[in-house]
Amino acid sequence: LKFRLAGYPRKHNEGRVEVFYNDEWGTICDDDFTLANAHVLCRHLGFVAATGWAHSAKYGKGVGRIWLDNVNCGGSEKSIGDCKHRGWGNSDCSHEEDAGVICKDERIPGFKDSNVIEVRKWPKWPALCAPVPPGTGVVTLQAQSISPWGSVEGGRAVGAARGRVFIDTSTALSCLRAPLSPCRLFTERQQLNYRLHSVACTGTEVHLSMCSFEFYRGNTSSACGAGMPVVVSCVPGPLFATGNGHKKKQRQQQQGQPRIRLKGGAKVGEGRVEVLKSSEWGTICDDRWNLLSASVVCRELGFGSAKEALTGARMGQGTGPIHINEVQCLGTEKSLWSCPFKNITQEDCKHTEDAAVRCNIPYMGYENLIRLSGGRSRFEGRVEVAVGADEGEQPRWGLVCGEGWGTLEAMVACRQLGLGFANHGLQETWYWDASNVTEMVLSGVKCAGHEMSLSHCQHHGSSLNCRNTGTRFAAGVICSETASDLLLHAPLVQETAYIEDRPLHMLYCAAEENCLSSSARLANWPYGHRRLLRFSSQIHNNGRADFRPKAGRHSWVWHECH
Repeated sequence: LKFRLAGYPRKHNEGRVEVFYNDEWGTICDDDFTLANAHVLCRHLGFVAATGWAHSAKYGKGVGRIWLDNVNCGGSEKSIGDCKHRGWGNSDCSHEEDAGVICKDERIPGFKDSNVIEVRKWPKWPALCAPVPPGTGVVTLQAQSISPWGSVEGGRAVGAARGRVFIDTSTALSCLRAPLSPCRLFTERQQLNYRLHSVACTGTEVHLSMCSFEFYRGNTSSACGAGMPVVVSCVPGPLFATGNGHKKKQRQQQQGQPRIRLKGGAKVGEGRVEVLKSSEWGTICDDRWNLLSASVVCRELGFGSAKEALTGARMGQGTGPIHINEVQCLGTEKSLWSCPFKNITQEDCKHTEDAAVRCNIPYMGYENLIRLSGGRSRFEGRVEVAVGADEGEQPRWGLVCGEGWGTLEAMVACRQLGLGFANHGLQETWYWDASNVTEMVLSGVKCAGHEMSLSHCQHHGSSLNCRNTGTRFAAGVICSETASDLLLHAPLVQETAYIEDRPLHMLYCAAEENCLSSSARLANWPYGHRRLLRFSSQIHNNGRADFRPKAGRHSWVWHECH
């Protein structure tokens, strides 16, 4: 069984449910439909659960067969076929009764999507292969028609252009014809099945499967007799180089017009795509948005090819204009602006259709140098960092001084952990006292918020300087996969601002709420007046989570002026 969402208008996580059964796409009738049915269908579609369902062809009438009718699920079934129904193709409905679902916008981890490239890592090299640099390994691949995993033949050296295509890094690679001799023995013992040879890439392909190549036919275990599996060695690009040199290069790259950026993503190399046009930042509409166009964006920004092309404002809705629509890159372009696209008109798109990307980035291993302890879930806890790993010694785990620790530092910690955004940065963590790590090893941490690791932030280094070195004063974080992102509508403030002289006897509430300047205390109440600047304000939440006050409503203090 295959499933898809269809219909219009809809977001990426809702629509008419269509089922591929017996070599034909068809729909499901809404008779006796329940939320439990929707849960099962949403899991088929790669979402964790359903938030609702729709009847009477809300997303338009389908065509073809109505495959299922009177479906009755408990909600825990693994397949819609396990639920009670009238039988495949047995229905008394018309397409005016086609059912739809609204799924929770949260993907099942590891679910395969047509606009997502899955990457699988080769098993680790054995000790006899040491020293092998990080980012070095045998290239293995899997296509839907090839099973099991096979290797690429390395009978001749592979050029850097080809190497660039099949590793998720940000630069062209050096390619090795064969590893060290003990490793040759290791690879020979694996009894590899060679599937491809004569691979020829230009270097701009999104994925190895898009290069030209030839299949081995027949007995693949005896293939590549004179050669070896292809081995590549990857190096991080300039964006991931240690030190500050890359920041200067980054600034130089960004000086030319037009520019492009990613916003709203929790991790490096992901976010909503925004472009600068006529001195104003705007978004891209997701019509025809695919991996080819997304890869051009990723490479233009200094990352590898794209692993996901996201539609339906999956990285939050932008604000301002939507500059372009129907981007159709070939994948070989050096800039998004070299691709064919349509200029937008206001009727074409809304910000619910903002395009986004997830780019391949080098594996830097930063998440191995930080961990959380004592929290109620993996998203919270006291921050522990590993020091001494750079010198080749056994890393030593220690705590971070909570002095000066705030949201920016917590953002970097959550990013390094791979846990998304920071909800809170905590300076005291006595309630998470569950670890045997008690030594402070890092103090004076001050981050700008964009760093990939706490070690990239300013800190005191080996000269620790922390007033309170007890474990209760160690830094902690609470992370979240999604976050709200509040943005003031500045033009509205400018348009509505005016000056008003207001009598003091009408400003008692404002004074009690501390809304007047401090000189108001010296005024001759209730006589006289104050000159006020007044304006309307509007706050947009263009993040991916609801905005809620930090204090629950049970603890709000209601003032008589409200």
